Amino acid sequence: MFTRRQLLLAACFDAGCGRADASHRAASYLWTRQARDGGWHSETYGLLRSGQSLTGLVLDTLLQASPSAPAAGAEKAVAFLRRHTDAEGCLGRSDNAAFDYPNYATALMILSLARMNRSTPDITRYLRSQQFAAENGWSRDHLVYGAWGVGGQRRIPPHTGHVDLSMTRHVLQALAAAGAAANDPAFVAARVFVERCQNPDGGFFFSTVVEEANKAGSHHGRYLSYGSATADGLLCLLAMQDRMHSDRVRAAVRWIRQNHIEDRVPGFDAHPDRRWEVGLAYYYAAASNEAFRLLGMEPPPHRALSRQRADGSFANPEGLVKEDDPLIATALALRALR
Repeated sequence: MFTRRQLLLAACFDAGCGRADASHRAASYLWTRQARDGGWHSETYGLLRSGQSLTGLVLDTLLQASPSAPAAGAEKAVAFLRRHTDAEGCLGRSDNAAFDYPNYATALMILSLARMNRSTPDITRYLRSQQFAAENGWSRDHLVYGAWGVGGQRRIPPHTGHVDLSMTRHVLQALAAAGAAANDPAFVAARVFVERCQNPDGGFFFSTVVEEANKAGSHHGRYLSYGSATADGLLCLLAMQDRMHSDRVRAAVRWIRQNHIEDRVPGFDAHPDRRWEVGLAYYYAAASNEAFRLLGMEPPPHRALSRQRADGSFANPEGLVKEDDPLIATALALRALR
């Protein structure tokens, strides 16, 4: 359970209007970083310089943070996204030299368009074609069955590439935003993968096939649960329309409540490399707070959200997962603050 001190810290942050002010300044910072072409482009990482995945992340964040987001800026961003979407409906591969996380980018674009009521009937066609499902030769016996990978080209057995819970979560949320029902075949298949990633303790690990992606390590042959993966898993369940009465949802909520630490990501106490518990700080804050809000529950407090810089931005000193890029850290912090 959250401690009394943790809840008091969160209450003080809200009571002093700190959260609203921090949100406003973070949103203002992000709008000032929009380029003339309508996109947001990383100045920290070359792979993200194209802006294809970053623009969807920032736009979707700003649309969530403020329903009255500047219309001109939002329209410019949508135009940017559409210009870089190919005939198959995929965003993220307009640069043949380096794909920019196509499944992430496309999912985030769909989420943004859905918030602006711009969805079209075939908007999820590309993402559906990317699932590790029967249509691509995958069966329930394969450990990746039901999941999504980085994207860009269809994967057929036995070539999985990188597959994890975060990419799967974002695609599931995009499908849900586009109107997929609980019995949608994509959800039915995805549930197999998501449930495989949940441990008996209620927490989640990250990947069934990429050992090094399970950042908390393993013990006695089982990957250990940790905070950001558990928040991802919880959001997967909610996207597939599980509710609070679901045993799996309750177990994941209980894991976060019992293990939450306000100044780092939980689950890494037994791991020799403790950098992950800092490097994932803003991702964990954004994902766990989103899940708790969807459940109508008080989100856990995160000390990282009080570390806003003078210009309204956030940045993680640990760059393991690119949170040292202020566009990424600020977008994630704003998602947690809203």
